[in-house]
Amino acid sequence: MCLGIPGQIVEIIDYEQLLAKVDVSGVKRQVNIACVVDENHPPESCVGDWVLVHVGFAMSRIDEDEAQKTLALLSELGEVQQELDAMQDSQTVLESS
Repeated sequence: MCLGIPGQIVEIIDYEQLLAKVDVSGVKRQVNIACVVDENHPPESCVGDWVLVHVGFAMSRIDEDEAQKTLALLSELGEVQQELDAMQDSQTVLESS
């Protein structure tokens, strides 16, 4: 499954290479922003933008509300996955008893 993770552009690192620093849930990483810049939205106007990040690329701009909702949903899914993993582990213990 391909998944875009919301992040906020906090700094342009390299204007020529279109590289930016993006904060993804507190983790800052270098991301290519070529897909989200154009003549109407140059690199310098990207700082503060929320973007969907996938494999090191900002694939599209999204609004902050959508970003927050997506982050909350991903967090919930992570919690659900932890619960499913715990249930699987307890089932394995029961089966081996």
